[in-house]
Amino acid sequence: MSPDVSIVWLGALASLAAGLATGIGALTVFFVRAPSHKLQDALLAGAAGVMLAASFFSLIQPGLDYGQTITGHLWIASLIVITGLMCGGGALYYIHQRLPHEHFELGREGPDASRLRRIWLFVIAITLHNFPEGMAVGVGFAGGDVKNGYILATGIGLQNIPEGMAVAFSLMAVNYSRTRSFLIGLLSGLAEPVGGVLGATLVWLAEPAMPWTLGFAAGAMLFIISNEIIPETHHREWKILSTFCLMAGFSLMMFLDTTLG
Repeated sequence: MSPDVSIVWLGALASLAAGLATGIGALTVFFVRAPSHKLQDALLAGAAGVMLAASFFSLIQPGLDYGQTITGHLWIASLIVITGLMCGGGALYYIHQRLPHEHFELGREGPDASRLRRIWLFVIAITLHNFPEGMAVGVGFAGGDVKNGYILATGIGLQNIPEGMAVAFSLMAVNYSRTRSFLIGLLSGLAEPVGGVLGATLVWLAEPAMPWTLGFAAGAMLFIISNEIIPETHHREWKILSTFCLMAGFSLMMFLDTTLG
């Protein structure tokens, strides 16, 4: 097996592990009572902070470094990464406009979905979260910096735990059993290895596109943070708590990335 193919496999397995962390969060339905809205907001805000730091330190900054190495000019590298970032955000916006989905608290968005069972609206929403995260992990490994890939997978895995809790307990709130809520929460994370394989393969096949691909993954994550998670955690009275939890999550991921990377 060539080193390049090995990196693709590493990206796939690491993104699978990060996705399975959603199941760890969902597993809490068997052991604890449903967390309060205050705790849910705090955990999701912390997850947003982890994703935000990962976007900057594990995606955008390496993208700029690769771009400068390839082009020899930092300003050209910046334009390439910015283009990828805007394309990533635009792609997620397009998906949101075309696919019906439902937020945990803010309700339904997208086209009319009266024929879809509510459970599939939740599954679609989590898939929209997890696919670009898995892609980011795959891209991180495919760049050749295995340590950076592991750190990125760890950070995303950490932020998947509160997401898994939110999914499982939200499903229980609409009368799904604990077992079914756990299984759906676990399965919702399996979009990540799909994204991981895609991201790693794209870079493997076209390594000069690395700066653009890293920017694309970062843009997709930034769209999720701003359009999905922050509004979810700031529409109740715990905005200040959510803000500081986001800062704490950002600080944790920044520490992991700067000290271990």
